[in-house]
Amino acid sequence: MISRRFWPLVGGAERAMAGLASQFHSEGHSVRFLTAQWESNWPSELVHREVPVTRLNHPKTKGWGTFRYMTHLKNWLKEHHTEYDAILVSMLKHDAYAATKTAHRFDIPVVIRAEGAGPTGDCEFHRTARFGARLKQGCQKADAIIAPSQLVSQELLDAGFEQDRVRFVPNGVEVQASNIDKTEARLSLGDAHPILQVNTGEPLVVYTGRLDKEKGLLDLIDAWKIVGTIFPNGRLWLVGEGSDGRAIWDHIREQQLSYQIILPGSFDEVSDLLAAADAFVLPSYQEGMSLSLLEAMAANVPVVATDIPGNRELIQEDKGLLCKVRDPESLATAILDALQRQGPSKQRAETAKQYVIENYSLEKMAQEHLEIIEKQIFASKR
Repeated sequence: MISRRFWPLVGGAERAMAGLASQFHSEGHSVRFLTAQWESNWPSELVHREVPVTRLNHPKTKGWGTFRYMTHLKNWLKEHHTEYDAILVSMLKHDAYAATKTAHRFDIPVVIRAEGAGPTGDCEFHRTARFGARLKQGCQKADAIIAPSQLVSQELLDAGFEQDRVRFVPNGVEVQASNIDKTEARLSLGDAHPILQVNTGEPLVVYTGRLDKEKGLLDLIDAWKIVGTIFPNGRLWLVGEGSDGRAIWDHIREQQLSYQIILPGSFDEVSDLLAAADAFVLPSYQEGMSLSLLEAMAANVPVVATDIPGNRELIQEDKGLLCKVRDPESLATAILDALQRQGPSKQRAETAKQYVIENYSLEKMAQEHLEIIEKQIFASKR
């Protein structure tokens, strides 16, 4: 399994791959994760959730760092080609290109996961990035491409990927057998770091994902200006990391909300964060199928999200609240509804959790990936 970004760099795509790796391992499959060594002091070998991880050298120099990482990845795959039967790569980018080009020399199948849609998705990357067209040509030679939503699937087909190679497999998440106690979760987080202290009775809303303007986070900050007038002691946590973190923090300060809104960084495991929350919010402009949204639904947390196809695919009227896109007032109204009308919010959250259990479990996601991978392995050995 290959992902250029991996723990401790954690986003939805990275959590999806980590979940798959852990599930594959638990089912008895031999798994190794290849990723980039973004910092020179990071160990080159480690174990994450019982899965061995190899970090390949990645100089920080832009362009040169990517080239060197691709070279190290191709060399590793070449040297160890007798040790693996198939490759699963996250995103249709540089490492997918390198993996496909190398593995096919040894008749080893490559399956790629397309992780996003719209302006931050893989197809847009092919259109706008340097060498994007060339990377796309290489990825088109992969044996199968997995799309986590119908929107991503359609984008791939519209971009010219062959229909018989594109497979729709929705994301899945691990579901806790029982809900974590909110008070205990808040105490645990507060003990871990003072910035995460929230008193009983104070409303807490959580966002998890990339700190990216396309996630609608500037709109969320503006919406919180309205929410804060009703709940002056309320808290909003924007959990994650990303290139727009500085701009987002500057906007928080401009709105004089640094007391109410915090950026605690990224977390490998978000169960305690969600257990501590009164609501989860996803104000994105475009999504494939949000793993963060699925995790919140699975955690029995009331959810608020923008009315876009990817979110609408998961949330209907009885599972959460949808609001207008790029509309802070509509977003604020939905957040206040989730916080103030606790009876309906609780009912929607319970319905959403059951829906995820029945349709979007990690076990089901892993099994569908395995079926695709094993089919390609069988075809390669004919």
